[in-house]
Amino acid sequence: MKLKRKLLYFLYIAIFRFTPEDYRPYSLFFPAFRRFLVSNFIDSCGKSLRVKFNCDISPNIKVGHSSELGQRCLIHAGVEIGSNVIMGPDVKIYTRNHVFDSLEIPIQQQGKKQQKTIIMDDIWIGANVIILPGITIGSHSVIAAGSVVTKSVPEYAVVGGNPAKLIKVRNV
Repeated sequence: MKLKRKLLYFLYIAIFRFTPEDYRPYSLFFPAFRRFLVSNFIDSCGKSLRVKFNCDISPNIKVGHSSELGQRCLIHAGVEIGSNVIMGPDVKIYTRNHVFDSLEIPIQQQGKKQQKTIIMDDIWIGANVIILPGITIGSHSVIAAGSVVTKSVPEYAVVGGNPAKLIKVRNV
């Protein structure tokens, strides 16, 4: 990662990720500066990104146009987020998981496996959703608040629960 990107990432992580939201009268320029920092240190970013308070995001992600990263979200490296994606607070999107295949080796020593996680276009991810590694969320889907997504979600689906299950298909 270039020095400029590292510096912008440091400024965001150390200071500006904790600045107030735009609906606060004292927010001043902070939301715009958060957006500037994030759009310049992540791998790729579309126009009109919105970055909410205290997003813990990796610089190795891609985000499309007009998407919103929710308050206190956690986004691992290797996540691709499409355009017009909105997420509620406390969303967790993972790309790494522990390996636990061997019974002779402690889990801690077996390492981790990384899998790309893809969030397509026009998706609403509710508050407190957890999306596990290797999942693809199809376009125009809705993920209900509090869901744990353990399997890929087809387009136009509304899913919810733990583990997330199909509730209905949006009218096409």
